[in-house]
Amino acid sequence: MSSHLLHTPDLLARAQRVKVVFLDVDGVLTDGGLLYSEAGETLKRFNTLDGHGLKMLQKAGITPVVITGRDSAPLRKRLEALGITHAHFGTENKRPAAQATLSKLGLDWSQSAAMGDDWPDLPMMQHAALACAPANAHAEVLARAHFVTPRTGGQGAVRDLCDLLLTGNGHYQALLASYTQ
Repeated sequence: MSSHLLHTPDLLARAQRVKVVFLDVDGVLTDGGLLYSEAGETLKRFNTLDGHGLKMLQKAGITPVVITGRDSAPLRKRLEALGITHAHFGTENKRPAAQATLSKLGLDWSQSAAMGDDWPDLPMMQHAALACAPANAHAEVLARAHFVTPRTGGQGAVRDLCDLLLTGNGHYQALLASYTQ
């Protein structure tokens, strides 16, 4: 069975060495909207395509790491459900948080991808081997991304990145076959 994904050789080469992917939340894993309940609780909506992609990354040995400027109970519950154990909450300065995780995992920036949608994500993205942005990211982020997903944040953009990484790392076909055979 062949893949229906098309990626440039440059993107695949960048994705090939990735062992860790840094993700923002608002505008990347969610659509960026903030919903507040009457009691003041923040509500978030997550896309199941993104969630399944993150699970597939973990099966392929690629570590997803969430680095976000906010913190909320719904986010923590979602990360727990996905088995994501590396996360930094309430972190405005994302590059040092990413560097700390790289050091902990024994990896370096040449083995990383990062996806963000706004200026606070730029320092992390500029150091990553593969910088990615959802289609609705800020213009300055889009201009610096190696890969802009066809979908927007919270609407499958993370899944687009996951599929690129799985393809570049040579795991996509085997994982797909496990569902189709």
